Order: sequence, then structure tokens, then C-alpha cells
Amino acid sequence: MGRLTTHVLDTANGLPAAGMHFTLYRIDGAARTQLVAGTTNADGRFDRPLLEGEALTPGCYELVFASADYFRALGTELPEPPFLDRISLAFGIADAASHYHVPLLVSPWAYSTYRGS
Repeated sequence: MGRLTTHVLDTANGLPAAGMHFTLYRIDGAARTQLVAGTTNADGRFDRPLLEGEALTPGCYELVFASADYFRALGTELPEPPFLDRISLAFGIADAASHYHVPLLVSPWAYSTYRGS
């Protein structure tokens, strides 16, 4: 059974990014449909897969992370507007039977991602 998961790590503080809000969308041409919204737990993960089983279908998706809100909540001073406010990761799912893991490594000034396992 395929599934989609995420994990957010705060590289500025060397911790899981607990309490970061995110939203998952499905992209169909110009249409953008919200599928899931949530907040990361103490380990920087969501408590369950974002999508799994029949809900995970091939196509284009977008995960949007509220990074500036997260860093402000920690007391980090950010310029206005912040360099990184909302981080948008657009990705495709080709094989709905596979596990797609989308980690985010983030600081107020940089981020990276990859397809994890």
C-alpha cells in the first residue's frame, strides 16, 4: 500500500520542527485542491501518513510549509517581509503503490528537500 509522509527538521536550531503548519494540495492543471492541513508533532512529523491507500493516486502535488510563522513562534527575529515565508514543494507521484517521503530541512535563510525512504 502506497503512502505519502513528511518530516521537517529545523537546521538552524538542530531540532525537529515541532509545531510547523503545512498544507497539502493536489494540482490538476490550473486547479488546486486542498487535501490535508496539519501541524508537525514533537518529532517534526505528522501523526499519520498525509495520504495512503486509495487516497494516494498518481499526479502532481504541492506541500506548503509555514516556515516564517514557525520561526517567529520560536522568537527568531525575521525581516519584514521574511526571506522565506511559505515554502512550496511541488512534486509528482508516479507509482501509487510506493512510499513517497518528502523531508524538509529548513532555516530562516535556506531549505532543501529530497525524496526520502
